[in-house]
Amino acid sequence: MAGGRPRAFDSDEALDRALEMFWRQGYEGTGIADLAKAMGINPPSLYNAFGNKQVLFQKVLDHYADGPARYIREAFEQPTARAAIEQLLHGAADATTDPDHPRGCLTVQGGLACAPASAGARDELATRRAAGETALRARLEQARAEGELPDDADPDGLARYFSTIYQGLAVQAAGGASREQLHKVVDFAMCVWPSQTSI
Repeated sequence: MAGGRPRAFDSDEALDRALEMFWRQGYEGTGIADLAKAMGINPPSLYNAFGNKQVLFQKVLDHYADGPARYIREAFEQPTARAAIEQLLHGAADATTDPDHPRGCLTVQGGLACAPASAGARDELATRRAAGETALRARLEQARAEGELPDDADPDGLARYFSTIYQGLAVQAAGGASREQLHKVVDFAMCVWPSQTSI
């Protein structure tokens, strides 16, 4: 097992272990030696299979999107914008308090504080968060065009609001808030949904 044969490991399992490390310790706090040990491979094999630390981090983020954060994609499959956002936020409340994973959200907490040398990881996370807000805005604009939202609704403001709630849930979860408390926050947050009778 330690003989250094290339690819003599399960790639998905190795990514799971790297994900756990980055999620617990953040990008800055996770070193190559930590990653190699957690993934059960030596550093040369890690570089050969996954590239450098930043490339590995990007692969971990993609793995995260397909795994613990797949609820995001599933939420956007809902037939209405309101159902999509409600499922997204309740999904975040569940995911960020899942006892099988570290608390919080990798994309929110993974690289908020980074040294200049790690700016690439911080920027990658910021780009992914911005893409999420853009997707929300597009869904809300579609909802307004289709009559689900009133004509005077503000898709841009709503997208920023719900993105802020979404990220705040992760921060609250990391700080120890319970799943029940976070679901209550979501219920309050949805109270701002514009009604068709608004003027």
